[in-house]
Amino acid sequence: MKVVLSIAGSDSSGGAGIQADLKTMTSLGVYGMTAITALTAQNTMGVDAVVETSLDMLEAQIDSCLSDIKADGVKIGMLPSAEQVLVVARKLKEYDAKNVVVDPVMVATSGSVLMKDETHEIMAKYLFPLARVITPNIPEAEALSGRTIRTKDDMECAAIDIGTAYRCAVLVKGGHSIFDASDVLFDDGLITWFNGKRIDNPNTHGTGCTLSSAIASHLALGYNLKDSISRSKHYIETAIGAGLDLGQGSGPLNHMASLCAIY
Repeated sequence: MKVVLSIAGSDSSGGAGIQADLKTMTSLGVYGMTAITALTAQNTMGVDAVVETSLDMLEAQIDSCLSDIKADGVKIGMLPSAEQVLVVARKLKEYDAKNVVVDPVMVATSGSVLMKDETHEIMAKYLFPLARVITPNIPEAEALSGRTIRTKDDMECAAIDIGTAYRCAVLVKGGHSIFDASDVLFDDGLITWFNGKRIDNPNTHGTGCTLSSAIASHLALGYNLKDSISRSKHYIETAIGAGLDLGQGSGPLNHMASLCAIY
């Protein structure tokens, strides 16, 4: 069985972060391991509290996993501090990690800030060059590129700017766009669009976590990057389209929708 390590924060309500990653990995047939970067008290309406994992404990979790079980892919989500970023980057190099997918989580779906101001700059410098792909949404791509994104051309330019600057593939997600749910990939000098259908469902808590862990899972299974993205978009559309409706705010996806259809 292929193995994916998720390095991310915990979501007490189960819709995002580590919990979403493990559900996604299980649904896609890979074995999930975790290194938790922060405990959060949150629900569909917002994040009430965050406690960062100590640097020693974060390092110990990664060591315990990778010194025993080789990972075929790594998904990186919430890293609230620059110090954590440096620990993760050092460990990825130490274990020669492959198929690294970085979701530069800056703000939760609810609007809560999850990353300190200077952390994204350190992440871009030290983590992005180690990634097979990074998956910023439009606000994150704006912060990383310094561009205002209003059109598809803007999305392409931002992806090119980020990918060129940090020597990595970039998937700019269009879910925050008023146009559609299409995403654009810049990889090895080429632009590829992945068209998506906008689903009439306001419950999108954890979509970024889910997509990035799905891409990492497909890469671990041996698919190339474009096929991994395409398959992951289909998975997330199924999870959103299942119409799960929990909580009073932006609720979670049904990560198990494809399995429920089987049974």
